[in-house]
Amino acid sequence: MPAASTARSDALRALSIPQDLLPADGRFGSGPSRIRSEQMDALQSVSRTVLGTSHRQAPVKDQVARIRQGLTELFSLPEGYEVVLGNGGSTAFWDIAACGLVERRAQHLVIGEFSQKFATETAAAPHLEEPETLSAAPGTITEAVASEDVDAYAWPHNETSTGVMVPVRRPVGVREDQLVLVDATSVAGAAAVDISQTDAYYFAPQKAFASDGGLWLSVLSPAAIERAERLAKDEGRWIPAFLSLTAAIDNSRKNQTLNTPAVATLVLLAEQIDWMLGQGGLAWADERTRTTSGMLQDWAARREEITPFVADPAARSQVVTTLDVDESIDATAITSVLRAHGVVDIEPYRKLGRNQLRIATFPAVGEDDTAALIAVLDHVLDATA
Repeated sequence: MPAASTARSDALRALSIPQDLLPADGRFGSGPSRIRSEQMDALQSVSRTVLGTSHRQAPVKDQVARIRQGLTELFSLPEGYEVVLGNGGSTAFWDIAACGLVERRAQHLVIGEFSQKFATETAAAPHLEEPETLSAAPGTITEAVASEDVDAYAWPHNETSTGVMVPVRRPVGVREDQLVLVDATSVAGAAAVDISQTDAYYFAPQKAFASDGGLWLSVLSPAAIERAERLAKDEGRWIPAFLSLTAAIDNSRKNQTLNTPAVATLVLLAEQIDWMLGQGGLAWADERTRTTSGMLQDWAARREEITPFVADPAARSQVVTTLDVDESIDATAITSVLRAHGVVDIEPYRKLGRNQLRIATFPAVGEDDTAALIAVLDHVLDATA
């Protein structure tokens, strides 16, 4: 790094930020995300009646029922769609889908680290053919294209590593026997979606739903459920018990999971869903995240040192904003001084390797805290200009 940049980095790290500029809550991470204090209060209130009790009994099963009913309302589920949940996170669901939803061959959109991971899973599965892969450079998107030679289309609604969003709509010309599998881990509950355009809209609860990991949830269409049940009966296909989608479906209908879940995660998730519904549901969450992410994009337009990583405004995520920092400024120095003052987790995705800020605006992040973060960033940049 040039001497001038080194001096500026040293000045950044030594900077003191006035307390009155700081956000009330400094957590802006892309996952795990901030948990509201009211969720923690709810967790404390059930510490003797739900935590540490059997997940096969009413107190815990009631939490699962709250989650399933709440998501049914939040997503306005079409007739026949079901909320299914199981142990593990979205990584586990990739394996579950490879075993129990992809019949022979999948088409994958690869637009970043996490979309690549699912494609790698189906490519390695010995019972599946090499997938079709449509790739785009980091920070850009592509869309699924109807293909006669696949039985499942897979892409992320939001790519957390790069901060892009892909439209959720069935490819033109898709057949009725082809499934659409959408990874919604980092955007479910934060952006409007037409669930009827998907057959599996799956996610984990540690992002917009402000809970912890260790759980996967999926909204399944009747076609996906039928596919899972048919593949489970295929004697030529081995499906490990832990990765059985039909077992997860059966247990979910009983408001439980195959194995013991993290009960605190269930409580936090149920509370967040109820809170979101009370605020106005998915329409409210969509408007809030568009507003807060828009504030960050508007700020970037005002600062000559900051450039949106995603050049196309239509492709920009409304929950994960990625901003390139001019090479004359060490972005790690910015994140270090902010972390020292309690503003945390705005570092870029590690494997992207860019001089960058990555800021999450899930529904629990409000306009006041976003405005305060912008004021802090202005202070830091202006003080060492």
